[in-house]
Amino acid sequence: MKKINEAERLEQMTQYERPFWERGIAVAGMDEVGRGPLAGPVVAACVILPPGLMIEGVNDSKKLTKKRMEKLYPLITGGATAFGTGWVFQKEIDEINILQATKKAFVEAYRNALAHCPGDYVCSDVFVDAVKDLDISAVQHSLIHGDALCYSIAAASIVAKVERDRYMIAAAEKFPQYGFEKNVGYGTKQHMEALREFGPCELHRRSFIKRILAERGEC
Repeated sequence: MKKINEAERLEQMTQYERPFWERGIAVAGMDEVGRGPLAGPVVAACVILPPGLMIEGVNDSKKLTKKRMEKLYPLITGGATAFGTGWVFQKEIDEINILQATKKAFVEAYRNALAHCPGDYVCSDVFVDAVKDLDISAVQHSLIHGDALCYSIAAASIVAKVERDRYMIAAAEKFPQYGFEKNVGYGTKQHMEALREFGPCELHRRSFIKRILAERGEC
């Protein structure tokens, strides 16, 4: 298979945006990070990029190193017409479930992005990774694996990932026993062992660790 260059890759990734950009219309991309971890928030980002802005290296955050994402983050947020994030923390995740928490984070991110737009700005269309039926005013285009296919969603995935990782790395200073600076809340072997030894901290999603809580008699 022929390896494509960066310009060709970006051309492919902007296939969804281009019909809007050609009419001078900016569209939003939204993605989330943190549905699967045992600890910490789920974070969504909404990024509205001006028509034609092509940032080299923007890709699905899962395909990028942390160092690369940190370099891309200011290019995305600095070049965007507007961006916003939405955070739903562990206590509320336990109360309303992760799907509803994710949807709430998306809506919050969208509204925060719009709040930073010029006064006369209208965001008519939003590309979202997988999730449907959000309570927002824009037309929603849900794309499976959208972070790998759609440029705006990929940009949002980087913003969400960087902000959530920074939060969890900072949390490791308060809760050093869980290795949050490395696992950012995901259920690695070391994290699971720490949970069994020390029990959960205030950042853990109790609905995600029921078996460990039962083992410790903390249900």
